[in-house]
Amino acid sequence: MFDITGKKVIMTGGATGLGFGMATALRKAGADLAIIDISPMLEEAAGSLGAYGIHADISTHEARVEVFRAALDILGGVDVFINCAGIQRRHKSEEFPLEDWQVVLDVNLTATFDFCQLAGNEMLKKGKGKIVNVASMLSFFGGYTVPAYAASKGGVAQLTKALSNEWASKGINVNAIAPGYMATDMNKKLIEDRDRNEKILARIPAGRWGTPEDVGGVVVFLSSAASDYISGAVIPVDGGYLGC
Repeated sequence: MFDITGKKVIMTGGATGLGFGMATALRKAGADLAIIDISPMLEEAAGSLGAYGIHADISTHEARVEVFRAALDILGGVDVFINCAGIQRRHKSEEFPLEDWQVVLDVNLTATFDFCQLAGNEMLKKGKGKIVNVASMLSFFGGYTVPAYAASKGGVAQLTKALSNEWASKGINVNAIAPGYMATDMNKKLIEDRDRNEKILARIPAGRWGTPEDVGGVVVFLSSAASDYISGAVIPVDGGYLGC
């Protein structure tokens, strides 16, 4: 049920952090993988995994179409698409620059919709496929100094449900993973903020920040036949945080 050997998987943002944790799990489970990323770590990450690496800036529609077609050509198709690329900008809400708002929404939400649509059209042709989006704890609550990120990840959760409503009957499962507080570069400032760090840890029943490895099993599950009757779900991977 959990075997994804030979499945053609395209993912964005798989070179570092949570994405690399997911990419590692997917390759260990047997997937053929193409990673789309802007990170300078892409070549090293793809090489270490035996995956294909495609360097791209996905902030524009034209670039997304081009890089999706390139990944499709490399793999010869797509069985699973994973939207993991994401960026963060922090400012007080009353000072938040519109330019930062726009770039966060473009990369985190609009690109996710674009890739879902591109992958979905390929999957609809064969009546089968899996799409996994990466949401966030901020899909459930608002956070501090990150209004654009919160808005984008709330949008990812709702987009996941909307696409599931239309595509589940056509053989396409659309789900999302909502990572909790993860020890990655994106959360470096939070980890270094002693007061916020202590408050966050106090609410995590598992008693620790998450790691990239913690999301690996969930992404394999959502990419496999084991999740064929699951669609429109936003699955927290948070050490129990939402339960408190």
